[in-house]
Amino acid sequence: MPALLLTLAIVVEVAATASLPRTDGFTRPGWTAVVVAGYAVALWLLSLVVRTMPVSVAYAVWAGLGTALVAVVGVVLLGEPLGWVRAVSLGLVVVGVVGLNLSGAH
Repeated sequence: MPALLLTLAIVVEVAATASLPRTDGFTRPGWTAVVVAGYAVALWLLSLVVRTMPVSVAYAVWAGLGTALVAVVGVVLLGEPLGWVRAVSLGLVVVGVVGLNLSGAH
């Protein structure tokens, strides 16, 4: 169950972050509400996860995969450039998250 909740927290956080440009500096109330609500839900889900998973692991996975997925969304949906340094760096983030999970830290 914690893995499912953590996955949901990551997906919601990525959606909220990807929506940030649409807020136009928080001047568009509808999109601002979407972003604020998304972050609130993501943090609530993360708080449920840390009941049964060490916070150090849960947060590292949440932040690491969230960062990598936001970068993918930026490239695929928002037209941001992806150079080799950025691609390798994102790969290292994913390797770190996998390493945490394989270490049995949770």
